[in-house]
Amino acid sequence: MIVAGFGFRAGVTVDSLSDAYQRASAGQVVDKIATADDKAQSDAFRQFADTLGLPVAAIPPLALAAQSILTRSQASSDARNTGSVAEAAALAAAGPTARLVAARVISTDRMATCALALGDIQ
Repeated sequence: MIVAGFGFRAGVTVDSLSDAYQRASAGQVVDKIATADDKAQSDAFRQFADTLGLPVAAIPPLALAAQSILTRSQASSDARNTGSVAEAAALAAAGPTARLVAARVISTDRMATCALALGDIQ
């Protein structure tokens, strides 16, 4: 199973999410998308998920903070207690044996990030 994890700023658009997703996935088949639990309810993210027709995993703060990630964004660390919400969400949703297959990439407009994790949870 491949999970695409997302981090994004307030005011993100579907186009921003799609751009980050396309950059990170590079044609890989994604089974699920994930983000922080509060962000999962944003209008743009819900619309994006509906467009893809994929299930959404809403990850609680403690699960995000528990992940071992590659990227270290100070802003993300300060706000979310993780260096990358995208990487942490992907790993948390993909399960305990998950590993990153695409580190965080940033959308062209810098509003969204996406990372991919490979895991064994279905």
